[in-house]
Amino acid sequence: MNFKHTCIATAALLVAHAGYAQTNNDVAAEMKQLRDELRQLRLEMQALKTPQNSKLEQATPSAPASAPVPAVASVAPPVAPAQEAAPNAVSLFGYGELNMTRPRHNASETVATARRGVLGFGYRFNDRTRFAAELEVENAVVSSGDKGEVAFEQLYVEHDIHEHLSAKMGLFLLPIGYMNETHEPTRYMGVQRNLVETAIIPTTWREMGIGLQGLSEHGLRWNAGVVTSFDLNKWPTDSAETKASPLGAIHQEGQQAKAASLAYYTALNYDGVPGVNVGGSLFSGGIGQRQPTMASPNASVNLTELHAKWDLGSWALAGLVALGRFHDVAAFNASGANGSNPVPDVFRGGYLQAAYRLWRQGDYSLVPFTRYERVNTAVGFSGLPMGLAPATDPDTRVITVGASFYLHPQVVLKADTQRYLNNAQLDRFNHFAFTTQSAAWELLALVATLCAFFNVITKHSAAHAIV
Repeated sequence: MNFKHTCIATAALLVAHAGYAQTNNDVAAEMKQLRDELRQLRLEMQALKTPQNSKLEQATPSAPASAPVPAVASVAPPVAPAQEAAPNAVSLFGYGELNMTRPRHNASETVATARRGVLGFGYRFNDRTRFAAELEVENAVVSSGDKGEVAFEQLYVEHDIHEHLSAKMGLFLLPIGYMNETHEPTRYMGVQRNLVETAIIPTTWREMGIGLQGLSEHGLRWNAGVVTSFDLNKWPTDSAETKASPLGAIHQEGQQAKAASLAYYTALNYDGVPGVNVGGSLFSGGIGQRQPTMASPNASVNLTELHAKWDLGSWALAGLVALGRFHDVAAFNASGANGSNPVPDVFRGGYLQAAYRLWRQGDYSLVPFTRYERVNTAVGFSGLPMGLAPATDPDTRVITVGASFYLHPQVVLKADTQRYLNNAQLDRFNHFAFTTQSAAWELLALVATLCAFFNVITKHSAAHAIV
């Protein structure tokens, strides 16, 4: 008789004895205890059957241990589900992105770049506590005078309080919009990230702080937390950067961030209906950082966004709107500290997108798409004399048409064309894009990437030491 049969027989004898010797209430209590013990025994026996050399846990770069966030266009081939990792397991993951952009009316400005390479690594201390980090290199080369950058996108510890509630602390991506947490190239349509979730919602927007996230049995996901905010003192006098992204221009990114004024965020998503996701988020925080020498020490910002997605067979439809407001910036504008580049009162944007899985065979698939976007990064100005305020530009309207060809669920070739309806000089082709997301078990390639990262950092440090 094996161990399992022995346990069952013993339990049966105990139950029989209880029926003669105890009251009904005692019997019920003992029966519950025996059921719990048997359940625990079955779990232990199942654990003994698990191979000791099981593969490392697969994880996504944005949040390796968190609940997955639905992609905007799920007609793309699904990424293989994460495998259960053993306690104390190390996980490695990452992705790379290379692309070429050619302006339609000025071919001499065609640019090809290794836009980004990301290496993520994590450590699971036990079944409830884990660590995650992401290191990113942009534009291939990092040195003084280059446009490259090395930065931590995330650096945090996460702990499961119970089955449907977890907390994280450190530097992490905010759950705002569709793309901020899940920005791997295989997860979005188009060669480049959409305009709304880069200009209005800063791309790879991360803050330092504490966050909570939970999941209900009915498909409701929620997030809330307290984090660092933006710094209005960083507002540039050159308008090019602020027109590209008002919040991106004053983002602190966890680099000695001023924290006299903090921020709060909350997000809700409903996934209770198969193929449907609806949700929204809110961010509110001080940006004046209570600096006594600043004209607007109590300035603040609010950002609200709403989104929806519907997967219907081979179709994937998505939409998002975002609205941001700066408050109490009139004194800052009147002071002239920003030169001729005042802080706007409002910035806003939205898009509609449709993707269709035209063909699939094995790992191969072809997904054409189209997207319409409307963005304005500066709507109205306060604190400036009549007639001196800059004219408000019309909304930038962009139509993007393209396709993604998947060689594998984690490797994609992309091409698209973008037409700017109110400025044809900005029209461009984005093509020859090669993007890939690495699985956690591809250790050899990732270790090589890690060595390259450290080589870049070492050379950069040595150059500064010589100077």
